[in-house]
Amino acid sequence: MIIGIPKEIKAQENRVGAVPSSVKEFVAHGHTVLVETQAGAGINHTDDSYIAAGAEICGTAKEIFDRADMILKVKEPQPQECAMLSEGQVLFTYLHLAADAEQTKALMDSGCVAIAYETVTGPGGRGLPLLAPMSEIAGRLSIQVGGSYMLKHLGGCGRLMGGSPGVEAARVLVLGGGVSGFHAAQMAVGMHANVVMLEKGHDRVRWLDDYFGTSARVIQSSRDAVERYIETADLVVGAVLIPGASAPKLVSKDMVASMRPGSVMVDIAIDQGGCFETSKPTTHSDPVYTVNDVIHYCVTNMPGAVPLTSAQALNNAVLPYALELADHGWEAALLSDPNLRNGLNVCYGEITHQGVAESLDLPFVAQPKALAA
Repeated sequence: MIIGIPKEIKAQENRVGAVPSSVKEFVAHGHTVLVETQAGAGINHTDDSYIAAGAEICGTAKEIFDRADMILKVKEPQPQECAMLSEGQVLFTYLHLAADAEQTKALMDSGCVAIAYETVTGPGGRGLPLLAPMSEIAGRLSIQVGGSYMLKHLGGCGRLMGGSPGVEAARVLVLGGGVSGFHAAQMAVGMHANVVMLEKGHDRVRWLDDYFGTSARVIQSSRDAVERYIETADLVVGAVLIPGASAPKLVSKDMVASMRPGSVMVDIAIDQGGCFETSKPTTHSDPVYTVNDVIHYCVTNMPGAVPLTSAQALNNAVLPYALELADHGWEAALLSDPNLRNGLNVCYGEITHQGVAESLDLPFVAQPKALAA
């Protein structure tokens, strides 16, 4: 198979779909890898390092899209990239279609086979192994950036995350106890903040309570609990996820209005539409805005701020699945692996993920004709 690695063109995105070590694995399996020139420059991977791994360097993204059987990326394709996709071409990347009708239509129109990292499931259909490493990084990063924006000169309340002897530490509220929420709480506890986690699942509440013990309070999530704890929070982290679907709006405008001036909100779920009613997508170059004197950080590619870490973590997780697709072809790979098949979102113009279809009010096709054939 010919695998194409274009340079990411989303604002401030320096990750890359395949690092040289991944390219070496593809080549060892007998595949051809095309890499756009300077694709890895943002994380110090030169064209020469890709050539040494066995890749062919291409001068333009168009050459990549014209020649490749499978496009391997990090972020969702931008409009100009969607226009270059062709019928039957495999696209393997993060898509987050539930909050993006325009991209969904473009992928449908292209006739491509779009497989989303974020809906590939783990053994037994549990877990999201290709979303997990970025969720881990986003969770940890949420505390780092949230603590920074609490600094007074950046518009925050001026409270130190861990406080000081005799002085109260910051109050951190984490909404959601999944992968990103867990890692956010873990970081906040490590910085000696006062941490409250709200989680809906009963079994998960018990697990989190056992893990954190007295270092964080784990509370059964409810509207009343959100309203009660958000009023005194210095930092709120939104970390809820419904695979493939839009994130639920857990925090209303009225709740934001009840918060203290200079408090900070970090919406990790912004890729899926956000879990705060006042959320809107931002970029690393302009990451925050205020609503009712509350700072909102809603960057849609948070792990892109630490591309050296996140590109390698993502490659480690994606490589086995990408090799499965390349070695066997997408049809055989999806038919033999139901967890990889759960990643199929768009196939020859049909929506094949129920959560995406319901979020966008589009027809859902459980068994696409191309796969059935």
